[in-house]
Amino acid sequence: MTEPQDLLPFTLRHRIAKKADTEAIKRLMRASISENMKSFLSASEIEAAKETMGVDKTLIEDGTYFMIEAQQEDETVLVGCGGWGKRKTLYGGDHTLGRDDSLSDPSIDAARIRAMYTHPNWTRRGIGTLLLDLGENAARQAGFKTIELGSTVPGEPLYVARGYVEVERKVEKGANGADNVVIKMVKPLT
Repeated sequence: MTEPQDLLPFTLRHRIAKKADTEAIKRLMRASISENMKSFLSASEIEAAKETMGVDKTLIEDGTYFMIEAQQEDETVLVGCGGWGKRKTLYGGDHTLGRDDSLSDPSIDAARIRAMYTHPNWTRRGIGTLLLDLGENAARQAGFKTIELGSTVPGEPLYVARGYVEVERKVEKGANGADNVVIKMVKPLT
């Protein structure tokens, strides 16, 4: 079951993603990208955005990527995923050009919120907020004083509501010629 019924109660739980979760994460990402962006971006802009979105296996290997599951009735379903990075890469999947997978220094570098996705049938239920709380708390415990992210246009309202401030807005051209907007946002962790 992937569709919640509004009248049925559900419980969210989280766990650290494992390599074996990769295919389930990819399915959730595809559903999230294709549906959740429709009210913000054109079809060609969504295609351009896909070039910088996807699974980043270093997050899974580092143990910094979370799976959000809902227990509804007797079924466990993956409803969201996302995490934080202790590496210098700001956004993107394994295939994204220009990655810097070197480790960040918590005393001078920012941690990163990375690769947040919610299943389209589970939006507006606190999953994004839960992912931010998990990532921010883990980064804080790892000694980071600042956290930043590369937001899509659809993600921007959540991040603004959670205290992130835009520091740069970059427009890249996708292979199809459409714009792909990446908004760099920052928040102190103190």
